[in-house]
Amino acid sequence: MHIVALLILLAAMPASVAAHAAITLQNALWTIELRPDTLAIKATPAPDGPALSHVPDGGPGTEGSSHHGASPQANAAAALRAPAGVDVSRGGPAHRTQDVRATATQAAWQWDQGKYRVTARLDGRDLALSIQARDAGPLAILRQPAAAMGRALALPLAEGHYIAGDSTHWRDFLPRELAAFDTSADISLPLWTMDHGAYTLSWILENRYNNTAGFQRDGGGLAMSLDHLFTPLDRQPDSALPDTGTRGTPDTAPLTPMSLILHLGGPDPLAGAKRYRARLIEQGRYRRLEEKIRAVPLAGRLPGATHLYLWGNGLLADKDVRDWPGLLSRLQGDGGLSAALRARMDQDMKAAIRNAADNPVPAHRQWAMRAINTAFDALAREAWQTAAPDMHVLSRRYGELRREAAQAFGATLSADPARWGAGVSIDTIEALRRAGLQRLWIGLGEGWEGGLWHPEAIGAGADAGYLLAPYDSYETALPPGQQPSWASAQLGLAAYRDCGITRLDGRLQAGFQGAGHYTDPACVRPLLQARVRAILRAVPFNSWFLDVYATGMAFDNHAPHRALPQARYVAESAASLAWMTDTLHLPAGSEGGNAAADGILFAHGMQTPVIGWTDPDLQRNAGSPYFLGAWYPEDEPARFFKPVAAKPRHAAIHFDPAARLPLYQAVYHGAVITTHHWLFDNLKLRNVGRENTLVQLLYNVPPLFHLSAGTLPRRLPEIVRHDAFFRPLHERLATQALVEFSWLTADRRVQRTVFEDGTRLVANFRTTDFCLADACIPAGSIAAFLPGVPLPTVYRAEPARHGFPDGWIS
Repeated sequence: MHIVALLILLAAMPASVAAHAAITLQNALWTIELRPDTLAIKATPAPDGPALSHVPDGGPGTEGSSHHGASPQANAAAALRAPAGVDVSRGGPAHRTQDVRATATQAAWQWDQGKYRVTARLDGRDLALSIQARDAGPLAILRQPAAAMGRALALPLAEGHYIAGDSTHWRDFLPRELAAFDTSADISLPLWTMDHGAYTLSWILENRYNNTAGFQRDGGGLAMSLDHLFTPLDRQPDSALPDTGTRGTPDTAPLTPMSLILHLGGPDPLAGAKRYRARLIEQGRYRRLEEKIRAVPLAGRLPGATHLYLWGNGLLADKDVRDWPGLLSRLQGDGGLSAALRARMDQDMKAAIRNAADNPVPAHRQWAMRAINTAFDALAREAWQTAAPDMHVLSRRYGELRREAAQAFGATLSADPARWGAGVSIDTIEALRRAGLQRLWIGLGEGWEGGLWHPEAIGAGADAGYLLAPYDSYETALPPGQQPSWASAQLGLAAYRDCGITRLDGRLQAGFQGAGHYTDPACVRPLLQARVRAILRAVPFNSWFLDVYATGMAFDNHAPHRALPQARYVAESAASLAWMTDTLHLPAGSEGGNAAADGILFAHGMQTPVIGWTDPDLQRNAGSPYFLGAWYPEDEPARFFKPVAAKPRHAAIHFDPAARLPLYQAVYHGAVITTHHWLFDNLKLRNVGRENTLVQLLYNVPPLFHLSAGTLPRRLPEIVRHDAFFRPLHERLATQALVEFSWLTADRRVQRTVFEDGTRLVANFRTTDFCLADACIPAGSIAAFLPGVPLPTVYRAEPARHGFPDGWIS
């Protein structure tokens, strides 16, 4: 019920409750006790109510089914015990309370002489709370004590985690890393669930923006807090959020309320996620993948597709050189192109050319080729990276330079420039086809320049049935001339000057890694549209990856004449992604998946998120065994290709299968396809590879691999082996909801997911075999049980031992 309607209804009721007296709301399912001055809340399920059993999925009076806990017998025993009340919030600082009105299921009151209006409504399994503020400012919402957590907390950090109350790892990690976190950017879903065995309690935030939540030590457990900041930028009706026109509303418009729901669920750790999914459907904010594919037919290539990032954008590869001495001689000559290339080489690059000329061994040729490609890139970028980027020059200059190279270096290079290139090349596409890979999403890790150098390779991939997309980004604007190799951030002087996010203190918000400024997505959208169209005129990309716009990262922009609140910032980011799908009919994806999930088709970073971003052992200490690697060479960066071990404390938090939970998939499987963040592909973390692969397959999400020309022979066998199990399953299940998750053993190391058509996936994370009534599953394996098929298909999660025979990839 809308807050205004509720207030009108309650106004007709007698103000029969004293200002500081507790309010009791009750129905057949549970009882809620509220203190109106502090918003302290106690929830008590009815002893014999249906909350203590499984009921069908649906609205506020129903709950999705799942088998939960160590065994059905243990859950049944727990259900027989009369539940004690749970203090879900101790309440915040006391307010002066006036005009308290209540009925059996709803209440309303004011705080501080009308500064705040609070409403509470009990509807089936949902307690809906809403706080309307008259003035901007911070407000304490929840103070959840450790006891409220129960036996465990289901928390949507990335895909999701099941945090046992007695876990010492999590008791250390959460107060240290999440003492204060943003409920839009730092958790994938605006909810968390408290597992009390016979029932669950879930907080679902209707307003996920301008919130700060946090964990604190509370005796031997963990308390949580939630605060909300009412901002003057939020003086706008909800109906204005999707609008992408002129912004700004009168100062008299109401502030957006802080609304949240406490949901009573059955013994299912996915209960809160399922209720959130049902809520999205009720509000018309949920689009299934089938619907998206009908609107964007090319998206039909996503089900079953393994996700790859190709590296090696450069114009030339060693294989393209027929005469190295001749090429190096011409490079050092007086020709116009040779002189232009040398002028864009630093001393190290020139030394690489000399070393290759003196001793043309493969290693020297490799560094010489990198120097040549870097110089070609610099020459192309100079043409369009001006104060006002020229998109017509952008779309044609790379092709012009390729023709000039063919003419200038003639017989020293292979005859057909269309076949030039290393990772991004026709040769790579043909190798993937020969390997039998039928469905792939292929992203260009270095961005769209690889397509501008090699449009024929992109066309060959599209003709093979693959989706090919560039990495692209508009969230950071650099000043002209700064870091020209960061091509996506070269947005021109106007964007750098006019589109930056202005903080409350008047300073501009520093961009990624402190460079440039973060941008207003609406302000840079015309440039986005112009650049994307220019690239598509030259390159037949049939998908697009737009970084950051689905991470949930949100800013309040206080710029004069361009002010917008966090909710609007996210809506504008979503509008840019929607333009890709609705206007260009390209399957568009982004990073994360926290936001804009109703419009995107795929997201990278949900299955394995960014880990250890501030840990020096991972990021800076090259002597550490956990160092992820350098960001070079550009055609095969160690950061992506170097296998390392996950640091023990990161492994315990992020990769322990007993603590992982498909919360995000319970909401978005069948709507959004997710996979790993590109920093952590399937082959990156060698000591948790088996666990990571099994969880990924259990949740039925695609793998992600990095490939370069040099790693094709070593990596393709594992990609092919994985594809044989994953592709047919994902083609079947990608459009279906994940309807059930359960642990089949007390140690939570044998797990099952169930999908809409009855398909069951069972993963055995143990070191011993596990037997069901109809099959035994080997240790470290997953079995797929299809309806009507007598025997399961089994996949053992171990890497392929051998590459393809020498010469197989030509």
